Amino acid sequence: MTDNLQLTHLVDACRWIGAKGWAPATGGNMSVRQDEHLCWLSESGKDKGSLTTKDFLQVEIATNRAPSGRTPSAETGLHTLIYRLFPEANAVLHVHTVNATVLSRLVKEAELNISGFEMQKSLTGQTTHQDTVAIPVFDNDQDIDALASRIAHYAQERPLNYGFLLRGHGLTCWGRNVAEARRHLEGLEFLFECEMRLRQLERV
Repeated sequence: MTDNLQLTHLVDACRWIGAKGWAPATGGNMSVRQDEHLCWLSESGKDKGSLTTKDFLQVEIATNRAPSGRTPSAETGLHTLIYRLFPEANAVLHVHTVNATVLSRLVKEAELNISGFEMQKSLTGQTTHQDTVAIPVFDNDQDIDALASRIAHYAQERPLNYGFLLRGHGLTCWGRNVAEARRHLEGLEFLFECEMRLRQLERV
């Protein structure tokens, strides 16, 4: 269950994300869970680097409806899906970083497999660089309900941890609280940049 403090932490995280240029041109969306029924989601069309707590809308997790009548993000259904799939998830961050966006187009398989990097240990449960971290890659879709359905089907058959990439779109990741979601975002972004540089070097 989230409280006003967690929403304040999310605002701080959004400003950090904005300062890094990871949600350009009002892109991206972020949320925290209020309880099993409701979450707080960033309003559509807002610059993520200058959000305040007033720029978050209460959204019903089961229906994607915003009782206030204001407009939540177009990708509301991805946030609520994560909260339904993972009861332990209490914060979701969706960003449009260059590394995540470009790498998502370079990976032709259904997953990006990362191994050999010490920074894999920034992800909860990872204890060694020798493991392989699999980040699913889904084709982008303007039909969010259809996209959410494909992600849910994947989660029924394969582990879905930390986050996923959308081709040509960006990264969505989550955590048990804002701090963990933020750590996952920063860790994954570092790993994506390493993968990008390795691929560039391999082409030289």
